[in-house]
Amino acid sequence: MAVLTLTAISNLISAREDWRERTLAFGHHKGRTPGTGERIMLGRLRPALVCLLALMAILPCSAMAQTLRPEDLLRVDVPPADHRLAYGADPLQFGELRLPKAIGSHAVAIIIHGGCWADRLPGLDPRSTGFEPLRPLAAALTHAGIATWNVEYRRVGTLGGGWPGTFEDLARATDFLRIIAPKYDLDLGRVASVGHSAGGQLALWIAARPKLPAASPVSTKNALAVRAAVDIDGPPDLASAQPKERTFCPVSAITRLLDGTPADHPERYRQSSALAWLPLGLPQTIIVGSLLESAGDLVTDYRARANAKGDNVAVITLNGSGHFGMLLPDTEYAATVQAEILSLLK
Repeated sequence: MAVLTLTAISNLISAREDWRERTLAFGHHKGRTPGTGERIMLGRLRPALVCLLALMAILPCSAMAQTLRPEDLLRVDVPPADHRLAYGADPLQFGELRLPKAIGSHAVAIIIHGGCWADRLPGLDPRSTGFEPLRPLAAALTHAGIATWNVEYRRVGTLGGGWPGTFEDLARATDFLRIIAPKYDLDLGRVASVGHSAGGQLALWIAARPKLPAASPVSTKNALAVRAAVDIDGPPDLASAQPKERTFCPVSAITRLLDGTPADHPERYRQSSALAWLPLGLPQTIIVGSLLESAGDLVTDYRARANAKGDNVAVITLNGSGHFGMLLPDTEYAATVQAEILSLLK
């Protein structure tokens, strides 16, 4: 059976409606109802659409999730953010803040997008490597009762992106919560860093920030401590992942991010690694989708080393989710991810 993507279904529905409107408009313009040929075309499109909708109903969720692309997430209709706030002077130093409707202090999830740490990737809409594909996750978490801070940041290919700018931006965006917490009733004792793909590695790094030495180029004084970190299908450690980087990304993403290999810049890899600073002293969850399924040793090694040092690292495997399916609202995969995040912020 052919696998249908959301895009394909959407395009067929749009084509059918466009043809219907054009046909009826033509008939109205001519002062008549649609002719035989036009009725035949409409008749052919209706059963095709019915069949497609029927297939959607019987296809397993995994069939659609596995083919989901970041562009599909851009098409998901979500409520607008409550505020777009700049945490720095650069045009890419901003985030979208969403607030629950409930009165009282709010737990916060810092949402960090992926995209191979790059500003764009071959063959993809440039927005696909930015913060926008994570809007559905942010909106769903806020609907469930927690504030979300969906962060944009400088990446490889943008002025100041890469080492150390990318890490400086994530540090600044995290600490910016201190500035806005009083105004928006944010509970800084209940903050989790949550990242997808490359953002998952950055989420773990945010959790490790308070352990960085003062001499580190990406250290900040009095770094905001998070309660938990969630890595959604991203390599947990850059040095371990670098030899496999082309299996994750269409570019040499990690080498570009740190401007070299672990042999070239061992200290950069250490400063950008959560693994180097274990134990972190907080719960960490790694969600395994299709990216980490192909590199399970990265997960097992990180978990073993973290647990050996007293950290609690949970691993949740989402078989059939693909790499983006867990970000699509109203799927079993998204429900699992959201439940895990909410449980860590109780």
